[in-house]
Amino acid sequence: MTFASLGLIEPLLRTLPVLGYILPTPVQRQAIPSLLTGRDLLVAAQTGSGKTAGFALPVLQRLTLEGPPVAANSVRALVLVPTRELAEQVHGTFRACGMELPLRTAVAYGGVSINPQMMMLRPGLDVLVATPGRLLDLHRQNAVRFDQLRILVLDEADRMLDLGFARELDELFALLPKQRQTLLCSATFSDSIRQIAAGLLRDPLSIEISAPNSAAPSVEQWLIPVDKKRKVELFLHLLERERWEQVLVFSRTRKGVERLAEELQQRGYRAGAIHGDLPQPARLRALEQFKAGELQVLVATDVASRGLDIQGLPLVVNLDLPVAPEYYVHRIGRTGRAGATGEAISLVCADEVEQLAAIEMLIRELLPRHEEPEFSPEHRVPETALGGAILKKPKKPKQKLIPGAGAKGRIHLGNLLDDPRPEVEAVRQMPNLGAPSKKK
Repeated sequence: MTFASLGLIEPLLRTLPVLGYILPTPVQRQAIPSLLTGRDLLVAAQTGSGKTAGFALPVLQRLTLEGPPVAANSVRALVLVPTRELAEQVHGTFRACGMELPLRTAVAYGGVSINPQMMMLRPGLDVLVATPGRLLDLHRQNAVRFDQLRILVLDEADRMLDLGFARELDELFALLPKQRQTLLCSATFSDSIRQIAAGLLRDPLSIEISAPNSAAPSVEQWLIPVDKKRKVELFLHLLERERWEQVLVFSRTRKGVERLAEELQQRGYRAGAIHGDLPQPARLRALEQFKAGELQVLVATDVASRGLDIQGLPLVVNLDLPVAPEYYVHRIGRTGRAGATGEAISLVCADEVEQLAAIEMLIRELLPRHEEPEFSPEHRVPETALGGAILKKPKKPKQKLIPGAGAKGRIHLGNLLDDPRPEVEAVRQMPNLGAPSKKK
């Protein structure tokens, strides 16, 4: 099946080969014809499946063929996304696919000045990609109107709920016209997402390309057991030994991201960092440098687990496992996109065994364990089983009253005389310590 057989117009067909789109992916084959007819869709597709182009192409075609010209401050198609990074990625797809079409597109999100966004809305837009909070801000300042809205797309709706946008979404839905085409798509679905779909979509066609919450089969996954304190050391060892050309590394905390990025830079590696506390221009600059191959290593929090689309990214490393197992799927989905192969390595310590078990239960497979002899952990990572079971938790070490005591708590007096530790000094002050026993 070709893109031409899906019913796309000639300007789009001319553009697709330039962008590297040769044959439609499974989600594109199913979604494009239905969206062109104006039907509502509920799409479950794993990250990297091509779903963004799957809804961008038909939306652009419908807006081009249907008209009428957009009025001032109005939008004809609205795409809601959870993060700034995803907003930039989705808008980039619309802009690239529609390069030969007479349509106006723009993106709006928080963290930057609202004034330029208000200015770009004045003449009206055909497509607006926005995060919920900033869109409400624009509406409250009368910068955007929805009376001409024809198409609504909710992308990564589950993440929007995870990030606490439920109230904002409810407020926005009340502002939108009832007569419209609606598409709800995500890599994962929950009961709350299906409840939203039931209230927004009319007789939707449901498309499920892969099992929910599954990892792409083209990504080879494994873990390396290691003590927590040696994770950075192990990563640097692997980076030097394997000579990775490009790698995306996920750390759970902002401090962890900054610490590893600084260490890499000091060692002469071209490394950058992305986390939620960085200004938006700095985050976008790091992303663009990584995409262009100017950075060898990009260290990020989960702010980059969605919205980062890099053709041919070979490797993702989890320096820390995520708290929510769904984020693991999104992290490793940065590689192995659109059928390409990739690798995902997780450095796992004993404290993370519960997160590991939850991830394996979600993806319904056990991650193979590859030992690094020089980094064998003192605290072993317990074995796990399918279904999220932890087979054997590590034993807590026995507490000794005084460090250095024998199995029965005996202490040699000679070991105490020169020991400077406060707890030992307290023992030395005990009455009659070391006094000779009286003979009977």
